[in-house]
Amino acid sequence: MSGAPARSYLFVPGNRPERFDKACAAGADAVIVDLEDAVPASDKRAAREALAAWVSPAHPVLVRINSADSKWFRDDLALCALPGVAGVVLPKAEQVRDLASIAAAGAQLILPLIESALGLWNAPALARAPRVERLLFGAIDFSVDLRIKEGHEQLLYFRSQLVLVSRVAGIRAPVDGVTVAIDDSALVGDDTGRARALGFGGKLCIHPKQVPIVNAGFAPSAAEQDWAARVLDAAANANGAPVALDGKMVDRPVILIAQQMLDDAARHAARRQPC
Repeated sequence: MSGAPARSYLFVPGNRPERFDKACAAGADAVIVDLEDAVPASDKRAAREALAAWVSPAHPVLVRINSADSKWFRDDLALCALPGVAGVVLPKAEQVRDLASIAAAGAQLILPLIESALGLWNAPALARAPRVERLLFGAIDFSVDLRIKEGHEQLLYFRSQLVLVSRVAGIRAPVDGVTVAIDDSALVGDDTGRARALGFGGKLCIHPKQVPIVNAGFAPSAAEQDWAARVLDAAANANGAPVALDGKMVDRPVILIAQQMLDDAARHAARRQPC
């Protein structure tokens, strides 16, 4: 896992160890071995054992363990300190005490997955808990919990709350939930662009096909980079005086936005596969 914030997080089922290496080669910034939703109850133990046998520092991955209220949570905690487990995703995160249990088990970093009203209500405390890197949004389960129809308009307020909470807590920008359409590249691209526009810094993926679309969607476009470069050139040549570009005033906030875009573009170009 690189030091730069991940844009794409690719899930791979924990009971399909033959897919672990393929997931690591898919180009995602982070791979999440899923022991929760992707694994039926009868396969939980075998999935845990398969991950323990495979994981190593040579191919570091994140692990989505089972929720704190499940009967598998305590056994899953034994995986937290294994070499190669770069971090732990806690589904249905709601209580700081559960994050403390994961930290005490040796997790390097924790990514709470907000999937309920209580999870969002407690998000400020969860975001400030030790070893929390960023918050993830489970939009589908969240919609079920609140009994609302999942949609961009219906979830806009809640997504914005996660962006705000993350910023105030001083952690990395949150990660948006999955797009369930595997073969609809346009929809994946639209969802990614909308998440970036709201202030999210990454997105969960359920198929390797989605990874390059998500990665590209969180990088400034060629047009944005061209605009940013022209803004900085205009500001540099103005010697501190007010200047207009394309009929619009260039002031300090605009210069900062332009610099952020070019910095993001440089980080995107320097990416390497995590495992």
